[in-house]
Amino acid sequence: MDQNTEVRPEDAGDGGIHVRDGAIVDRRTGGVLGRIGLEHGLLTVEVVPEARGRGVATAAVRAFSRAALTRRDRLEMRIGWENVAAQRVALAAGYTRESVRRGDPETLVYSRLSGDPEEPVPRLLPDLPGGELSDEVIALRPLRATDIDFYRRLHGDPDVIATTVPPVRKSAAEIQRRCARVEAHWLAGTRADLVIVDLASGEPAGGICLFYTEPALSQAMIGYSTLPAYRGKGLTTRAAQLLALWVFAETDVVRLTAGVLPTNVGSQRVLEKAGFTREAYQRLRLPGPDGTRHDNLCYVLLAEDLLAQASGDGEPGLHA
Repeated sequence: MDQNTEVRPEDAGDGGIHVRDGAIVDRRTGGVLGRIGLEHGLLTVEVVPEARGRGVATAAVRAFSRAALTRRDRLEMRIGWENVAAQRVALAAGYTRESVRRGDPETLVYSRLSGDPEEPVPRLLPDLPGGELSDEVIALRPLRATDIDFYRRLHGDPDVIATTVPPVRKSAAEIQRRCARVEAHWLAGTRADLVIVDLASGEPAGGICLFYTEPALSQAMIGYSTLPAYRGKGLTTRAAQLLALWVFAETDVVRLTAGVLPTNVGSQRVLEKAGFTREAYQRLRLPGPDGTRHDNLCYVLLAEDLLAQASGDGEPGLHA
């Protein structure tokens, strides 16, 4: 099923509520389930803990916005990076993420105009079915805020640093920020960070990321890295194939690309075994250390390439 149109619990019905004088009221019991209103021109909503997870907040935001937008042209919500529940509510109520408001703390700006549809905003990157992907040898699950120690080990490895763009060690603050903001980036459709889990040991073996930076061209890029103990076992190739299957089945991506240094023969083999074809040699594309530049090999995978490989009808090729 195309998850871009999947109905989630927060999207369903009217939540059994109505809004009266800023109160969110349960239609059946008459009890107050929360509050909603405008503060300094910003829409704010709060639901009591026992009523959360029932679509109450989404229903309230929809109802309030429907009425408010008859009297004004625009409504705005400002939501913290880590407040994923509120971001899901905003998207489900027809609000579009439009910017990041700088400051301390930074906030995400979601807006809805009077002419916008009330339906949920389509997502470029849907949630994983059941929360993960698996081929019974590895599993891919979203990177979590609790993965800081693993992510620090992975990106502290000298080989990983050398093949990162740019090739510099990530700071502790950047690692913490990356892990904490994974869900917000995923909801925005810009990137999906996943952990490669070795199912035999149950331990994280590496990471793989999908960057959807060119949706207008239906082109996305993957990048990956593996801890030393798990290299040479075929896990990264499996991860690339597993992610590609999900990408082509559940998103609008037509071209899946990957870049690799000409000297990184191991990574080239990973991509070729996963079905990618070498498409171009790009001179001085990548930033190196101390102001230097590196050449890049561009690999590409199309859905038909993956199907041909799975059926045994095709072999990955090399094209200059």
